[in-house]
Amino acid sequence: MPKRLTKAARAEFGMPGAGEGMTFALESLDGRTAFLIDANRPGKIKLTKATYQERYRVVDVLARLDIDGPPHTNPAVTNPPLPMLAPYNGATVPCPHYHFFVEGYEVRWAVPASVVGLNQTIDLVLALREFMTHCGVQEVPTIQYPMQ
Repeated sequence: MPKRLTKAARAEFGMPGAGEGMTFALESLDGRTAFLIDANRPGKIKLTKATYQERYRVVDVLARLDIDGPPHTNPAVTNPPLPMLAPYNGATVPCPHYHFFVEGYEVRWAVPASVVGLNQTIDLVLALREFMTHCGVQEVPTIQYPMQ
């Protein structure tokens, strides 16, 4: 679904510094549905670590991109819920990896980020921009590099 940053989010838009996080409010183009994008940089020692996620209704995570964090182990099931998940059934997926909502599993499944076209994972600013575009955000503003 195409989305845009709210006017308030545009005014505050930027990239969090190391050890910080920011949340940006989004809305559908018709203004009827609200979403959030979280940009978290939890590492003060590992400056390349980041998590970007899209949420709906505040608590429902739709998608998450983890960069330079621990690997993720997927559920091992008899029948993976989607054909694209079959190669990753029970597998441990290293970072960068991408989680997305799967009914009955929430965001417990992950695939390599490149599988869904997220390739900008070295430069965290470019990665945030690419993630937002992937989530359907229209007209992503220029993102300023934070002071380290």
